[in-house]
Amino acid sequence: MSSILIIEDDQSIRQGLARFLAGEGHSVESLSSGMEGVQRATEGGLDVVILDLGLPDIDGGQALKMIRSISAVPVIVATARDEEGEIVRILRDGADDYVVKPFSGAQLQARIEAIMRRVESGTIRGPMIVGELTVDVEQRVATLDGTPLDLTRKEFDFLSYLADRVGVVVSKRELLAEVWRQPYGGADKTVDVHLSVLRRKLGESAAEPHYLQTVHGVGIKLVKPDS
Repeated sequence: MSSILIIEDDQSIRQGLARFLAGEGHSVESLSSGMEGVQRATEGGLDVVILDLGLPDIDGGQALKMIRSISAVPVIVATARDEEGEIVRILRDGADDYVVKPFSGAQLQARIEAIMRRVESGTIRGPMIVGELTVDVEQRVATLDGTPLDLTRKEFDFLSYLADRVGVVVSKRELLAEVWRQPYGGADKTVDVHLSVLRRKLGESAAEPHYLQTVHGVGIKLVKPDS
């Protein structure tokens, strides 16, 4: 049994989903406004949130970002918008899955089951937050103060490896082996080049580091600014 929160302003849809999911053995709560839903999500104790985008008080996309900023609870977005660009935006904003209206209760149940399998296997990871920097490994998106960073694949891998080890000094040898899958040697300039570019994208420099600190002769660590 999962603890599920439905955030949906349409009363008939909300009540119908609640009845169906309760019949499947879930513990179900339902709310009609985005802000109430965000507040409930901050309290914890939920396994899955079903979030409608067309809410009366705030846009569902905004509610998604607010939930994702404070909670790693899996979110399934229910939307009538089926354009590819909109779906990509939803996923990049932190949704774990989506269903396009109209959808059946059985389809939603299958998606909940799939998410719970991923949670139980440990393959879902919440965003890593360091100061104003957020690194979402699931969606492969990093944001700084809410603004997405334009990172290459290796830049993201580099940043996420450090974010997973906040405050820990990581050697170039380890970075080359784990991020670049290369043996340690003369190619250590690869790390230096990527570090320089990553610093620029984070709005810092080697002379004035904020997030990326070099420990000379040892390696690099990611820290919360002013920590």
